[in-house]
Amino acid sequence: MKIAFWGVRGSIPTPLSPLQIQNRIAAVVQRITEKDVVSADAREKFLASLPEWLFGTVGGNTSCVEIENAQGDCIILDAGSGLRELSLNLKNRPVHSSGGMTYHIFFSHFHWDHLQGLPFFGQAFDPRNRIVFYSTEPDLRERLNYQMRPPFFPVPMEGPLGFNASLEFVVLSPESAPLRIGDATVSWKRVNHPGGCTAYRFEEGGRSFIYATDTELSRDDFLDTEENGRFYADADVLVMDSQYTMDEALEKTGWGHSSFSLTVDFALNWRVKKLVLFHHEPTYTDKKIFSLRQSAEWYREYAGSNPVEIVIAREGMELVL
Repeated sequence: MKIAFWGVRGSIPTPLSPLQIQNRIAAVVQRITEKDVVSADAREKFLASLPEWLFGTVGGNTSCVEIENAQGDCIILDAGSGLRELSLNLKNRPVHSSGGMTYHIFFSHFHWDHLQGLPFFGQAFDPRNRIVFYSTEPDLRERLNYQMRPPFFPVPMEGPLGFNASLEFVVLSPESAPLRIGDATVSWKRVNHPGGCTAYRFEEGGRSFIYATDTELSRDDFLDTEENGRFYADADVLVMDSQYTMDEALEKTGWGHSSFSLTVDFALNWRVKKLVLFHHEPTYTDKKIFSLRQSAEWYREYAGSNPVEIVIAREGMELVL
């Protein structure tokens, strides 16, 4: 499996402002010395030495993650504003630009930040394509249609002026588990979030990937039950909501999100190999988000001996399992 991140923010898109960009340029210029510009190699070395938060960004788009399985199927997790970036990228891939592709879109839930990119998924307007939507909500089709009706959006999802691709709607239930897409097996589990949310586990070739956004972890998630163990244990990669610090999580109990430290505890508890901190707080700067990884690593050393790797989810990041 290949996993690509197209949107990693939570709640609302957060593009960099002109002032933030100007401040970054100024901060970089202040660090330059004469030896840093004497040659192309020196310039490259200088740029490589800059902090991640200064020479880069986690991105400002909301939740959208792409999985490509061994057969080349395109599996999309959530349709936040990052879906538009994925759509533009797909147009430049020869195998996709020719049309006649199937796209599998899984929804964790239907809050705006996980849905707002769907009207801008260009592949849905190509009649040669097929789009399969998945959710645990029985009124999946009605929900998707509703958010593209006037006055919310000028183009309806279904109808002569709407999506031209062939559309299918799959309601996931315990009876339909597990689901197979190519050689990838998909299972799911409901998690704690206002209005409900679904986490997904993908397995292929002995490797496993979990997408667990928008979840407020509780004691029950750590219990060694058969259901928890089957879904969470020994995952190669866990993408998990880590929106808050512990202080913020305590202040916002019931909001449906977790602290990075609790997420680290969870990864240690279930012997996860790689933890991806995801669904970043929209008010956090890049500097603060990257500092959370350092804090998470310090906490990992304090909390346990499991060598779980911790990374920050960033737009454009790719993982291969």
